[in-house]
Amino acid sequence: MCPFAESSQANGGGGHGVVSESVKLQFASFCASTASMAMAAPVHASSITRSIVLHHSLFLTLRVSVQHYGGGWSPAAAATTAIESEPRSNSAVASTSLPFRVGHGFDLHRLEPGYPLIIGGIDIPHDRGCEAHSDGDVLLHCVVDAILAALGLPDIGQIFPDSDPKWKGAPSSVFIKEAVRLMHEAGYEIGNLDATLILQRPKLSPHKETIRLNLSQLLGADPSVVNVKAKTPEKVDSLGENRSIAAHTVVLLMRK
Repeated sequence: MCPFAESSQANGGGGHGVVSESVKLQFASFCASTASMAMAAPVHASSITRSIVLHHSLFLTLRVSVQHYGGGWSPAAAATTAIESEPRSNSAVASTSLPFRVGHGFDLHRLEPGYPLIIGGIDIPHDRGCEAHSDGDVLLHCVVDAILAALGLPDIGQIFPDSDPKWKGAPSSVFIKEAVRLMHEAGYEIGNLDATLILQRPKLSPHKETIRLNLSQLLGADPSVVNVKAKTPEKVDSLGENRSIAAHTVVLLMRK
């Protein structure tokens, strides 16, 4: 039996009369437990009004003001009224106040003779380099995309289109600086960043620390929160044939 009805009868009535504060609290608890059961129930359940099937956290602020029981009144209807009376949050405002954001970036470039190989702003000795509109820095492009993704912004190709001649041969540090500016403007800073480079040659072991430190400086982040790894594709596909290079980056942004 609904605890409301039990308490009403205990107070000496046939369901009519003023409801005490303790009964209101019992009723709120009943509504919360009912909604929890409804969440777990099959969709076809007909015994519970579907309009109260909401996340149980909504009931943490549930306020019930009921004075009469009867005349077709039901707990489900009262719960629906109570829920609908709660103010609706602005999702756009709520999203900008998230304590952290996560973004993923990916980039791939062809390797061709006659181009410099620049990774993380560092010139790496090799017989091939990235063919691209800018300097073709696959790591920095990937990091920029990850930051923009975390902020919910368009990707690097939309903000810095290769159809714009002003980006021809531009150093990718320009793109990083703009991404960092947008990040700070939104009220975030780097929580941590993890990047993976995928290439057959050259071996990056001698250069990884230099790349990591330079990337940290470009981001304005402590080196301890920036990680750079390199993986070989075991001679598979264009990456393994030394015809391309790729990178993945995951970044966590924390609210300042």
